[in-house]
Amino acid sequence: MIEFETMPTSWSSLASRVLRGESITRSEALAIVRASDDELLELLAAAFQIRRHFFGRKVKLNMIINAKSKMCPEDCAYCSQSAISKAPVAKYPLVSKEEILAGAREAERRKAGTYCIVISGRKPSDREIKRIAEAVEEIRATTSLKICCCLGLLSPEQARRLAQAGVHRYNHNLNTSRDRYGDICTTHTYGDRVQTLEHVKQAGMSPCSGVIFGMGESDEEAVDVAFALKELDADSIPCNFLNPIPGTPLEGLETLDPRRCLKLLCMMRFVNPSKEIRIAEGRERNLRSLQVLGLYPANSIFVGDYLTTPGQAPTEDWAMIEDLGFEIETCAL
Repeated sequence: MIEFETMPTSWSSLASRVLRGESITRSEALAIVRASDDELLELLAAAFQIRRHFFGRKVKLNMIINAKSKMCPEDCAYCSQSAISKAPVAKYPLVSKEEILAGAREAERRKAGTYCIVISGRKPSDREIKRIAEAVEEIRATTSLKICCCLGLLSPEQARRLAQAGVHRYNHNLNTSRDRYGDICTTHTYGDRVQTLEHVKQAGMSPCSGVIFGMGESDEEAVDVAFALKELDADSIPCNFLNPIPGTPLEGLETLDPRRCLKLLCMMRFVNPSKEIRIAEGRERNLRSLQVLGLYPANSIFVGDYLTTPGQAPTEDWAMIEDLGFEIETCAL
């Protein structure tokens, strides 16, 4: 249980405390999630105080390639590529090095600064690591892109090989709180994910880990995962909002509205003030007409499609950023 504490006189005063180097408490984080809709604009303005201090008006764009699809033995309830999913998604093994390189060129065309290579599966084989590492080395030699990989559970040796190839960042999401994890996946543990992130840090790569909101978690559990990511010192925090894909165990689950999504983004910014907060999968479906307001607490988005679901056109993302008076950051990690 999170105990009640006296709240600040305003959200702006709480932001000022954060900018003085103070950490907010769990009860204050819970109050952000539970703020009334009447307070939403003030809350967004306060979150923007923090975001502007660390990132100005820049927005980082990231692009994903689904480099291996629907070949996973795990039972993650949200995922259309899991062994238990009946979703009609494409199935194929790891694509060629040439296809990975072509994806990098497309990322540049979309004005992305980071190219994210993602494969389905519990963990990569050493052969897959070799092909991806070779592609990364060529991308690094021919472009200014930063490279993020999301390949599943890693051994220390595999983490070191990716780091040697020039991978800047490795993504492995916590997805939900430790207490709730067994309700979402039974074929691996929360601890397995934390261990991979430790291997990533030890290899010298930047840790990227985030959450999927909207999977039936309580307000307290949403706060728990925000503080877990703070403890892990994740440099980049993707905030996904459940897209309940037909054919997955969570199909039909609708617990989010745009205002709750914005409050969750604000909470994440207050808890992790200096970190990259990225609006990820489910942005278009859940934020809907309020997407642009998400850029007040968040400083990063995916551009284009996600793994198995479509995103909005890159030109719409560029226009959204320009209309807000923000600018695209093309190369900083």
